Amino acid sequence: MLVPERRAALLDWARRVDGVVLEDDYDAEFRYDRRPVAALQGMDPSRVILLKSLSKTLSPALGIGWIVAPSRWTDVLHRTDLTAAQPPVLDQLAFAALLESGGYDRHLRACRKRYRDRRDALVGALAERLPEAPVSGVAAGLHLLLRLPAGTDPAAVVRAATARSLRVADLAAYHATADHSEHGLVLGYGNLADGMVTEAVRLLGEAIEAGG
Repeated sequence: MLVPERRAALLDWARRVDGVVLEDDYDAEFRYDRRPVAALQGMDPSRVILLKSLSKTLSPALGIGWIVAPSRWTDVLHRTDLTAAQPPVLDQLAFAALLESGGYDRHLRACRKRYRDRRDALVGALAERLPEAPVSGVAAGLHLLLRLPAGTDPAAVVRAATARSLRVADLAAYHATADHSEHGLVLGYGNLADGMVTEAVRLLGEAIEAGG
């Protein structure tokens, strides 16, 4: 998330070079401890193209997404790749009705509470079971970043977790460079059953011990 100064600088660059900014307003719906940050597109609709979907808020199976683009591009976008598969009309109409009725907003509020409570339970269990492994990335989204103790092999931990039917990701898979000096795991909790949080952390602790 860009600080205000960087957001302003990015828009200034787009104006100077007559360019556009593609914005994926990632995790905007799932910010738990503070008000959501406004989309950059609202600061300059003529220079920012906003991309959104229902993949995380409802289901990726729906295949519904949208583009908020400058009006001068509307016709071009409508003519682009007319042969591409489209979401079923019935699904689109159902989502439109959900929006108009306020049901989508109610759904998002319920999801935020459910995920916030689950995140809090997970962070608490990690602090109790693995106090030497700090956690970050808790403010938004459906994932946490767990830093591993020095000397721990993340790949070995991932394998040990898999053997215990626990799926975690090696932070190295997300690195943009070859510098893997920071060892950690990416833990998703979007589909983690509330009643399984403590057991999942126990199994993770075993996996970390096995990979140490």
